[in-house]
Amino acid sequence: MNTADASIDEAFRDSAKQFLADQAQPARLRSLRLTQPGFDRRVWEAIANAGWTSILIPESQGGLGLGLRELTAVVEEIGRRPLPEPFVAAGVQPVALLLALPPGPLRDRLLSDISSGRILAGVAWQSRAGEMNATGEGLAVDQSGATTTLSGSRQWVAPGAGADGWLVLAEGPSLHWVPAGPQVRVTSTPRVDGSMMARLQFDCAAAQAICTGPAAAAALNQANDLTRIVQAAELLGIARHVYELTLDYLKTRIQFDKPIGANQALQHRMVDALLAVELSAACLRDVLDRLETHPGERAALASRAKARAADTAIRLTRLAVQFHGAIGFTDEFQIGLYWKRALHLETWLGNAAGHRLRHLALQTSEPAHERPAHTDDIPPLGTDWAQLPEDEFRRATRAFLDANYPAQHRNAPRRLHWHEIKEWYFALSRQGLIAPAWPKEHGGMALPPDKILAFIEEFEEFGAARLPDQGIINLGPVLIKHGTPEQQRQWLPKILSGEHVWAQGYSEPNAGSDLASLRTEAVRDGDHFIVNGQKIWTTLAQDATHIFLLVRTDKQAKKQLGISFLLVDLQTPGITVRPIRNIAGDEEFCEVFFDQVKVPHQNLVGQLNAGWSIAKALLGFERLFVGSPKTCNHALGLLRQLALSESLFDDRSFAAEFAVLQLDLADLQALYAGYADMVKRGEALPPSVSLLKIWATETYTRIAAKLVEVAAEHGGDRTEIPLPDGGLDPLAPLFNATITTIYGGSNEIQRNILARQVLGLPA
Repeated sequence: MNTADASIDEAFRDSAKQFLADQAQPARLRSLRLTQPGFDRRVWEAIANAGWTSILIPESQGGLGLGLRELTAVVEEIGRRPLPEPFVAAGVQPVALLLALPPGPLRDRLLSDISSGRILAGVAWQSRAGEMNATGEGLAVDQSGATTTLSGSRQWVAPGAGADGWLVLAEGPSLHWVPAGPQVRVTSTPRVDGSMMARLQFDCAAAQAICTGPAAAAALNQANDLTRIVQAAELLGIARHVYELTLDYLKTRIQFDKPIGANQALQHRMVDALLAVELSAACLRDVLDRLETHPGERAALASRAKARAADTAIRLTRLAVQFHGAIGFTDEFQIGLYWKRALHLETWLGNAAGHRLRHLALQTSEPAHERPAHTDDIPPLGTDWAQLPEDEFRRATRAFLDANYPAQHRNAPRRLHWHEIKEWYFALSRQGLIAPAWPKEHGGMALPPDKILAFIEEFEEFGAARLPDQGIINLGPVLIKHGTPEQQRQWLPKILSGEHVWAQGYSEPNAGSDLASLRTEAVRDGDHFIVNGQKIWTTLAQDATHIFLLVRTDKQAKKQLGISFLLVDLQTPGITVRPIRNIAGDEEFCEVFFDQVKVPHQNLVGQLNAGWSIAKALLGFERLFVGSPKTCNHALGLLRQLALSESLFDDRSFAAEFAVLQLDLADLQALYAGYADMVKRGEALPPSVSLLKIWATETYTRIAAKLVEVAAEHGGDRTEIPLPDGGLDPLAPLFNATITTIYGGSNEIQRNILARQVLGLPA
């Protein structure tokens, strides 16, 4: 979305806020609950005059000629300040339906009358609970000469009482306009939030046909899916508002002489609430983006948006009731209004569980990427891969993997050592593909976030192992931002070529997550530092040529202020590296001991005693990397392979669980893309990047645990399960996932950081 689009969104959002401040008062909402028709016609006309019902309509047809972004901006504000008027049901659904139909006199007149507020109309299509796709069944059409009548019923229609008529889908399928009158009996049904929906009984009701044949049902299904996306925006608005109300309450409610928000258990739950909101927001942004470029995915995208937003709004409104205590359970307090509105929206047009299964069915029916049969798709050296169209970019990536990746190391069950993976590193380096996110001036590919994600996805689909990449993902970005030009010239090219392989020296025996307590010290001695101390949990240090260190250079300063960032050659006398065997039996970690190690002063990155800010930036990059979707992608692919081999998708219970994991991964990708975009723009990663680390590692763990469960007895074997596409070690992802929630700062520590630095909760 460009800057102009964003400014239009904000303009609509601001105008909506002003309108809703006057018309969406809780007292008015309460006064109209359980009344007929439950809304004010004058306010509806004001909504139309504000242009909200015309947002989707092209300018050539008298509308504003905007789109879903502007519409969802308005509706998200309605979520924050609920209206009694059925805007989504009467201002979005019928307009979207008419716009999906071919132009015609009746269609054009109705579109004009509805958008202008002259008539209030609903859509009647559903005959039974749980329907996702419209067919027209259950409502008979009788054509006698020039007269068309409908007989039968439709349920869950809004508006019912008070509507001027309805767009009705009947058998055929066929779409008709049916004005309100004695031949349509309206039976109102109260909803949990006090609004009304209706059952319509058509008794030979006169109807005017608008469209017949498959196009009628297709238009209705398209309109419903667009409406579901708009529903997601309203649910997101509800979630944001109750999150903000609850956070403020935790800061101001005093109990036992301190704010209740000082309780760590409540803090961690509020961090998870923030994570849920940010996932929903990222999901909606991604859905809107993809709908513009992949309109054929509309149904799957709508189900994804509705499932995530509905789940978030329900969970957060219930959490708000819990945290507000007894007052939260009273009708006089506004939290209940939001919970009940969320329940109404969640259960109309398909609930979260139904949409997860629908999304799964739509995804599994999509064809997989076709693999290239030859290497002609590999661009020549010097090609700017960032400029390739996505399809061409993916083909080129797959072709390069086919031609260069060592076949014996596909889907490796553990971290590979340098001697096993170095030829692949060199191949990427020769082609200029080793540093996807680095700027071009430093030898990188300068890929935009969507291409980085595509790159990751193709590597993971292929089964490429993780490289010894501390130099690429951590040190390189630090030197690009904080290093001197001389340091950049000295170190960056050798990272790219593989001449230098780097390890990270952060953790110590008593300074893991609490890095500020580190004790390895560096004392200035002329043109050198003398380093003494120990680092631990240093990944693959036995394979590395160099290590970057956090060292204490001022014992008298406050803990964070006396730390510096050093680059050290591991061949320097006084260094001892001792491998540690991990829980899976692999020598992945090491202890590194420093005894009177001389390090040139020129290897100091940044200013003396200013290493903490660099470290935080590096940890931000690390948390971005740990938050990458690639490990989850790979693990879910393994789970899918095993499930297909065992025909588990025929089991509705397993399918539902898999659908949850699939959407958790999709929304992780959306969240990751937002932070990756910050890096691309050169912005500092905010403390909230820890949300990404938490969600990625815990999603990975859930997928890995499910893989072991599905493997049954094989889940306890240390041998591979034979599958048509090769062997599968069901325990490997679980072993790998178990450490991800610890390194880079344990997830519990990340929640503490977020509670203080992002939520502003008291210690």
